[in-house]
Amino acid sequence: MSARLLLLEDDPAIARTVAYALERDGLLVTHSLLVHDARQQLQRARFDLLVLDVGLPDGSGLDLLRDVRNAPPTAALPVLMLSAHGEEIDRVLGLELGADDYLTKPFSPRELAARVKALLRRAGHGNGNGHPAAAPAASPAAPFHDDEAGQRISLRGQALPLTRREYRLLSHLLRGAGRIHSRDALLAAAWGDDSESTDRTVDTHIKTLRAKLRELDPGREYISTHRGMGYCLDI
Repeated sequence: MSARLLLLEDDPAIARTVAYALERDGLLVTHSLLVHDARQQLQRARFDLLVLDVGLPDGSGLDLLRDVRNAPPTAALPVLMLSAHGEEIDRVLGLELGADDYLTKPFSPRELAARVKALLRRAGHGNGNGHPAAAPAASPAAPFHDDEAGQRISLRGQALPLTRREYRLLSHLLRGAGRIHSRDALLAAAWGDDSESTDRTVDTHIKTLRAKLRELDPGREYISTHRGMGYCLDI
């Protein structure tokens, strides 16, 4: 089944070019001109990826991105952000809010299509056009299991000895596996409104989490650091 994309772009010419490039690769594209319309589309249907512009007539695409990341049904939805040339602050803020990738206008439709397919592959959509890839001879089960009711996480069938904060951190990383999470986002997920916590608090807990993961799976480094951006859980 073809992957479904929601495109939020108020410039009709750019939208037509993007939609043509993606549909040529077998993807299904739904186009919204306004933030309000995109919110309604996300409530009505399930999408596999969101491509959004930042500057829209009725608001900012960054507001929609924040809502997407804060809503459980769309928290792990891959997001590709489009930004105007020279608007570095928008790109930085977008990545901190949880965008998976960005392109600066003007851009090549072929490059956009390639990045979209890469994000879809990372999210488990086969070869990137929605059709399943050939299965490997042996496909191991997902290494993590998150028992949200009991607030326990196991790795390869073995329970991890996690504190309450460590559980919240790892659970948040798991829900957005493959995506970079800013320290601010991790602070909010694990500590909420605790004003005593800082970026250093997150770094310390991530270090402890890594040590506990290594004890159960010495051959893997699951949590990667992205300097100046945050942390990512790689499965």
